[in-house]
Amino acid sequence: MMSQRRGIHLDQSELLCKKGCGFYGNTAWQGLCSKCWREEYQREKQRQIQEDWALAERLQREEEEAYASRNQKTQSQPAITPFSKFEERKTKEKSSKVNTVTKFFSPSTKTPPKKDAAPFDTQSSPSPSSSATRPSSLDSDHATREFIDFLKPLKSGREIFKQCRAFTESMVYKREMGADELSECVQDFYQNLSERLQTQFKGSSDQVESVMDEVEKYMMTRLYKEAFCPETTDDENKDLAIQKRIRALHWVTIEMLCVPVDEEIPEVSDSVVKAITDVIEMDSKRVPKDKLAGITRCSKHIFNAIKVSKKEAASADDFLPTLIYIVLKANPPRLQSNIQYITRFSNPSRLMTGEDGYYFTNLCCAVAFIEKLDGQSLNLSSEEFELYMSGQASPNWPQSTGASSCSPGSAALTQVHKRLDLLTGLGERQERVIEKARQLESDLIDWTDEVEQKVQNVLESFTPETQNPAAATASEAASAAPSAIDSDNVENELLPPPLQPQVFAG
Repeated sequence: MMSQRRGIHLDQSELLCKKGCGFYGNTAWQGLCSKCWREEYQREKQRQIQEDWALAERLQREEEEAYASRNQKTQSQPAITPFSKFEERKTKEKSSKVNTVTKFFSPSTKTPPKKDAAPFDTQSSPSPSSSATRPSSLDSDHATREFIDFLKPLKSGREIFKQCRAFTESMVYKREMGADELSECVQDFYQNLSERLQTQFKGSSDQVESVMDEVEKYMMTRLYKEAFCPETTDDENKDLAIQKRIRALHWVTIEMLCVPVDEEIPEVSDSVVKAITDVIEMDSKRVPKDKLAGITRCSKHIFNAIKVSKKEAASADDFLPTLIYIVLKANPPRLQSNIQYITRFSNPSRLMTGEDGYYFTNLCCAVAFIEKLDGQSLNLSSEEFELYMSGQASPNWPQSTGASSCSPGSAALTQVHKRLDLLTGLGERQERVIEKARQLESDLIDWTDEVEQKVQNVLESFTPETQNPAAATASEAASAAPSAIDSDNVENELLPPPLQPQVFAG
């Protein structure tokens, strides 16, 4: 279908962990898989702790030497400097952070047994303190009920629920904790619980994965508000940046990306629409597993669209450009926040292997490609690329040469670009009309005020003297009327009465 590839090619080895362990890597983890990243993170953290400890010991030693030199006569008396107290507090805080997760897996024999084991369902109700400070949502209540129903048949279901509930309740109140620290605590809990389940189920990986899926669903539904796009990160700024970037790339077409998809075929068009819908709906899910399932469905629709278009099985080189095209058309909401949320809080084994891990890694690569997309990737000159990005020009496919596209532009595509240019011009004209209308409205208000002021001035210019003659004339007319009435009465009294006709009898 295409004669050449330009700019979008990803070797499958680039999807794997840079340590060579065979698992899928992740750009958020510097190309490492979850396992290797955690090992590197732990080593770096341990190295930092050792450096801090060495620095603290050196400062303590210098403080003691300075204190001893100033107080040579009182060397025999034990002295605890303020710095020593600070070091004690610091050591205590470090030890408490280390034991944050492990304390949830301590043997239950340390706590005195209750008189009567409460029913399993009663443990699902939140404590009075938690319900007073954090009202439970319908989603959390539903997830809790489903988690309890799932654990009931298990022998250790009560203990698993108690540990998960205690951990989530403790994490809710640690809002000041950074996203990386919260992720580290959750991943440590996953790992410790998984190891215990491996021992309990004697290596039955399917059962362990089933339980861990339900644990993730319960915990992350309850921790969603604290874990998704936390205020301590710049996830929101990254979301706005990638959305703005995708909007600026609205002019990129199938031909530019060399996507082997023919949207004129109804089945292909339907698959493209479904893929766009699935990647958009990813944001509506609360559990990392559900978000990954949306990415997997989207990817399968893409493979189907390619297969129908090419009439042969799709390759990895066909998949990535098409995925980039789908992301550009969909512009999914809060894309970076969703990727970071999955990276931080998903069950690590799901990202390291399987189709979910493969498709998620490709999505991360697609986003990275969009962020770095330039003219060379689309076989455009830098001048053309900048003109298209700024909106000063749009690709004119019938006049374009073979160097600027994989295939000649269709008439429909040309018409779309012409209409986009027309809409841009109409938008500018509308802004000018609105501005002039606002100016006219302001002028009308000023003119009305001016007319009212002039009328008021004219009314005030009439003096009382000019109004008195009219009043006097009216009073004279009123006084003359009674006299006329009186003269008529006098005249009637002086005249003789009229003659009455006489009627004679017989």
